Amino acid sequence: MGSKDGSGAASSGGGGGGGFFSSIAAGVRSLGTAVHKSVNGLVGYEGLEVINPDGGTEDAEAEALRGRWKQEDRDSYWKMMHKYIGADVTSLVTLPVIIFEPMTMLQKMAELMEYCELLDKADECEDPYMRMAYASAWAVSVYFAYQRTWKPFNPILGETYEMVNHQGISFIAEQVSHHPPMGAAHCENAHFTYDITSKLKTKFLGNSLEVYPLGRTRVSLKKSGVKLELVPPLTKVNNLIFGRTWVDSPGEMVLTNLTTGDKVVLLFQPCGWFGAGRYEVDGYVYSAAEEPKIMITGKWNQSMSCQPCDQEGDPLPGTELKEIWRVAPTPPNDKYQYTHFAHKINSFDTAPKKLLASDSRLRPDRYALEKGDMSKSGSEKSRLEEQQRAEKRTREAKGEQFTPRWFNRTDEIAPTPWGELEVYEYNGKYTEHRATIDSSSVADDDTDITSIEFNPWQYSSSSSQ
Repeated sequence: MGSKDGSGAASSGGGGGGGFFSSIAAGVRSLGTAVHKSVNGLVGYEGLEVINPDGGTEDAEAEALRGRWKQEDRDSYWKMMHKYIGADVTSLVTLPVIIFEPMTMLQKMAELMEYCELLDKADECEDPYMRMAYASAWAVSVYFAYQRTWKPFNPILGETYEMVNHQGISFIAEQVSHHPPMGAAHCENAHFTYDITSKLKTKFLGNSLEVYPLGRTRVSLKKSGVKLELVPPLTKVNNLIFGRTWVDSPGEMVLTNLTTGDKVVLLFQPCGWFGAGRYEVDGYVYSAAEEPKIMITGKWNQSMSCQPCDQEGDPLPGTELKEIWRVAPTPPNDKYQYTHFAHKINSFDTAPKKLLASDSRLRPDRYALEKGDMSKSGSEKSRLEEQQRAEKRTREAKGEQFTPRWFNRTDEIAPTPWGELEVYEYNGKYTEHRATIDSSSVADDDTDITSIEFNPWQYSSSSSQ
C-alpha cells in the first residue's frame, strides 16, 4: 500500500498524460526486482541492458534474441540509435515507420477519455472521498492502453484532433509547439471539463527509454464545482531493440482536489522477480487533514476496487471491497494491441461534421500505415517533415511566430516533478466554431471527409478550416 500518512513525493508538482510508447520499469533496480542482465555475450553490444519481465533466467543472450525484430533489423536500428544514448529523442524525426503505430500523440491524449464515465460518476457522487476514488480509477484506467510498445507519430505544428460521439464529449487537441514538442487539449461534457498541456521529455538509455510526463492535467467537476490536478508517474519502455519489449509504471500517482485539499496517492508497484507485483496499484484517498478514508487496490491492466478504511488504513468492519472499474474486452490478436476505443479514435465515426483539415486522421503517413502500406507511410512521413521544415524557414524569414488557433499561451510557468512547464489554456473558440457549424446547413454537408487533404499548414494556399 501507499504511505498511510498521505505523504507523496510527486505531490508538489503538476503532471500531464500523454503516453509516448507507454509506461516504466525502474531504472537500475535493487535485489527483488525484475532481472537485469547485460548482453555481454553478444559481440559489439557489451554493457547493453536487457530486462526480463518474467525474471528467473540468467540467459540474457537468449532473451536478447526474443524480441520482435530480425537480427539484421536489430543491428541496423542499433547502429542508427546508439549515438543518441542519454539524449531526449522526443522530436527525433529519422525513426523508421516500422516502429510506429497508426496514431499520433494528439490521438493518444484522447485515450484517457475511454472510461470518462468514471468522471461522470465522480461528478454525481455526494461522498467527497468516493468522488476521489472514481476520479483516480479514471486516471489509472488509461494505463492498460499505454502498455502498447509502438511509437505514435509526432504531430505536425498546427495539427489537430477532434472527437465526438463518445459519452457526450467534445474533444479538441492541437499541437501548439514544435520545439519543444507540446500539445494542448480540452474536453467537455455535461459533467466535467478536462484540460491538459503536455510536454513529454525522454531519455534514451540504449535498450530502454524513460518517459517523463512533463505536463499539467486538470479536471473540473461541474456539479460539485471541485477542481482536480493529476500528477502521473514517469514511464519506462524496456527492451526496445533487444529482447521482448515491455512497459511498467512504478512510482507514485497523485490526484489532488485543489478545492478541498483532499487527495489520492497511489503507488504503481515495480515488476519484481518472476513478474511479482507487476501491474499492481495500491493507495488511499486522504482527507485534507491527511487521514486515510478509502483504500484503493487493483491492477492497472485488469480492475480497480476500493473500501472504506479507519485512520490506520485498515478496512472498516462491516464494509466490503467494491469494484469501481474493469477493463473492457479487447479485440483478439490485434496487430497493434489496440483496444476497441483506440480503433474508434482512428475512425471517422467519431469525427464531427466538417472535420478540420488539420485532423490527425487525415495524415497520409498515418493512414497508409493503418492500411499496411509501410513504404508509402515512410515516404509520406518524410514529405510532411520536409514541408514542416520549409514552413519554419518561411516563418523565420517573415519574422513571424506560430500562433495556435484553439489555445492561448499564458504567462504561467508551472512546476512539475520533471521541470518547468509553459501552460496553454483553452480559448473557447472551438466551442464557438462547432456551435456555428451545428446550427447551420453546413452540418448536413455530405462531403466524403476521407477525401479531405491533410492541411495543418500556416502558409499553404488552402485553409485548414
